[in-house]
Amino acid sequence: MDKQAFLVLENGDVFEGKSFGAYKEVTGELVFTTAMTGYLETLTDPSYFGQIVVQTFPLIGNYGVIPSDFESKKPALKAYIVRDWCQSPSNFRCEGDIDTFLKDMDITGLYNIDTRQLTRTVREYGVMNAKIVYSVDNIEKIISEIKQYKIENAVKSVTPSEVCTYNTDNAKYNVVLWDFGAKENIKRELLKRGCNVTVVPSNATAQQIKALNPDGIMLSNGPGDPSENTDVINELKKLCEYKIATFGICLGHQLLALSQGAKTEKLKYGHRGANQPATEVGTGRVYITSQNHGYAVVGNSLPEYAVESFKNANDGTCEGVLYNNMPAFSVQFHPEACGGPLDTSFLFDRFIDLIEGSKQ
Repeated sequence: MDKQAFLVLENGDVFEGKSFGAYKEVTGELVFTTAMTGYLETLTDPSYFGQIVVQTFPLIGNYGVIPSDFESKKPALKAYIVRDWCQSPSNFRCEGDIDTFLKDMDITGLYNIDTRQLTRTVREYGVMNAKIVYSVDNIEKIISEIKQYKIENAVKSVTPSEVCTYNTDNAKYNVVLWDFGAKENIKRELLKRGCNVTVVPSNATAQQIKALNPDGIMLSNGPGDPSENTDVINELKKLCEYKIATFGICLGHQLLALSQGAKTEKLKYGHRGANQPATEVGTGRVYITSQNHGYAVVGNSLPEYAVESFKNANDGTCEGVLYNNMPAFSVQFHPEACGGPLDTSFLFDRFIDLIEGSKQ
């Protein structure tokens, strides 16, 4: 701790800070999140695979480390950058501090850095690669290495290796959770609504999923460029032909759209945080949502039988789709966001209603 460290950006900018967490050089895609709470959920969200995450909120770690709040067993991000980290956390559920956690998880940390200016840089130039180093003596070589970095095999790196079933008391429905890097709270929200949940890996086929005889299918969040998952997209297209009630979240939303012939695009700096406004098209009501994505569905590329159900109130990008040719809908944001807000958790109830309706 307190050792000098540097963040070198792909555009040549260098930010000086101090090291905490694991002491190792690391390269990743630099992104920022504006969430004021839920840093544990951020740290353990598989959707951050391959990325260096910057927290815009200046103090991180004040309520310590609480394993029961994790969204996965271990972090998938490359590194974690904060302005200040709390060395003396205070919470009755606290089981440790963030520095120790990062060391245990072998995740590089950087603090005492100007995160405000760093965020402004990403907003101006867009998402770019970066590297945390401990010497900038050979800056040209460092920048050359940074430019060569690319996130690869994102979903394959975070999906489970085998099928696993979770049962709840007095279950009414059987739901298959197609796990592309699912957050734990998706499963919790389904279980508490009377669903037995069978989690299947990303390489599952449509036939294998159909053989599980599900009442509903949940398409999870996950990392990376959605268009790279060609095998999943092809299997999902086949699965849609069975007309099983389907709900997609984040990457699942994008994959469902791609399976129906729509397109996706990379955003300049993405939407990451717990304060993203999403407008429901049918009602005009605005919900504050939690989001974590760098790609978006191109709204005008949707087929005729699909309509946008939500739009981002800031930039107008597609935040939700309703399909009229099958019992399916999807959203770009996270209605299960355990770190908050929970304004759109009612969408899980809509999924249950969709299951009920398709069973009749």
